[in-house]
Amino acid sequence: MASGSSFAPPKLADFILTERLGSGSYATVYKAYRKGDSREVVAVKVVAKKSLNKASTENLLTEIEILKSVRHPHIVQLKDFQWDAENIYLILEWCSGGDLSRFIRSRRILPERVARRFLQQIACALQFLHERNISHLDLKPQNILLCGSVLKLADFGFAQYMSPWDEHSVLRGSPLYMAPEMVCRRQYDSRVDLWSVGVILYAEALFGRAPFASKSFAELEEKIRSDQSVELPPGTRVSKDCRDLLLRLLERSPDARITFAQFFSHPFVDLEHMPSADSLGKAKELVLQAVGKDQSGDWSAALSLYCSALEHFVPAVQYETEPQRKDALRQKVSQYVSRAEELKALLASDHQLSFQEVRSATVVLRKCPGTKPRLLAALDMASSAVAKEESGQQQEALEVYQQCLGELLLALAAEPQGRRRELLHGEIKSLMTRAEYAKKHIKMQETQRDVSLEAEPLADSVRSFCCLQ
Repeated sequence: MASGSSFAPPKLADFILTERLGSGSYATVYKAYRKGDSREVVAVKVVAKKSLNKASTENLLTEIEILKSVRHPHIVQLKDFQWDAENIYLILEWCSGGDLSRFIRSRRILPERVARRFLQQIACALQFLHERNISHLDLKPQNILLCGSVLKLADFGFAQYMSPWDEHSVLRGSPLYMAPEMVCRRQYDSRVDLWSVGVILYAEALFGRAPFASKSFAELEEKIRSDQSVELPPGTRVSKDCRDLLLRLLERSPDARITFAQFFSHPFVDLEHMPSADSLGKAKELVLQAVGKDQSGDWSAALSLYCSALEHFVPAVQYETEPQRKDALRQKVSQYVSRAEELKALLASDHQLSFQEVRSATVVLRKCPGTKPRLLAALDMASSAVAKEESGQQQEALEVYQQCLGELLLALAAEPQGRRRELLHGEIKSLMTRAEYAKKHIKMQETQRDVSLEAEPLADSVRSFCCLQ
């Protein structure tokens, strides 16, 4: 193997290097074709040996070691590496969609639903790395590549094996995406990756600018050293879960920042319902259970299971790429939606009856002698929640349900044995059922939006399905 001039791509025995895709401080990336019949397309990262110092050599060796050991659908694959007298060559998986930064620039900002889909894929890759004590340490949109609608983490040039108790102090990565503890040259650990995810979600995906946009590193450091907490831009319209996750990712103090476990389980990330090869299997398993409950006459359980199945069927439709299989899957889902609509009618009378039972128990509790003002206030809140739910304000109802249940549980703990305790216990059980109902309804509304945007042929059917309970 021999290299060409500094102006022409190097020459490799098995590959033809063509256009230059980008370059950094010590590496240049080219698009290349494998010689022979396959004409496989790859990316070749060319590292000039003369540009390497001790630190960059160690980084390169760690990058090769990490990429050789990992295989994941959301991490760029290292196919091979070679070297000659002048260069080291990393033969990498080709990603035809370019990087996330270019994708976002072409659209300025992303809708929350798209940002969430991308975030799920980043989280999936980070979970895989975290389980192996690997930290990327240079997460930014330029290092996230697209293959169709699939994201893949790339450029592990600063990555390190870092156990939860390991700490470093060397500056790594791009200042705009560096965590405060790194920018301020303090000890840091793997939690810096979570800050970077927050900046990507905030700056690149949702709002089009970084939370600490600065003209210089000194200005950036000054802003980060400030005690002022990160705030979302005025007039921001994002969901409650999205807002919560952003603010917890962008905590200046790593000790106050969301943990990896909390991040992976956060409702906005929702890895359980991420489109994947497993989505269809999960959906089928739940549907089989739903059909069994349906046949045995347990319509309430059947409806709940149909709802849960749809939460996996939607990502299954999104994951499927073959048009005929996608259409067949949509038709199958439509059948389950139709049955769920029928169950709605069967359960409607029971649903109305539960409202009446709650009201009846509340009236009796109010009339019991010795009922304390705090309990009366909690009962007022319960009545308010029921009224909100009846008027279709599911999110507001759920929030009030959660508040009043907290008060009622405290009252139950202090209530002696007797008729009022029995009534209070029944009231709490009824309200918990209503709260779960409201929560499921809200979840189904979110699912409806995903279906209408991503699986249009199902949109009309799912619109009614999401109002089933």
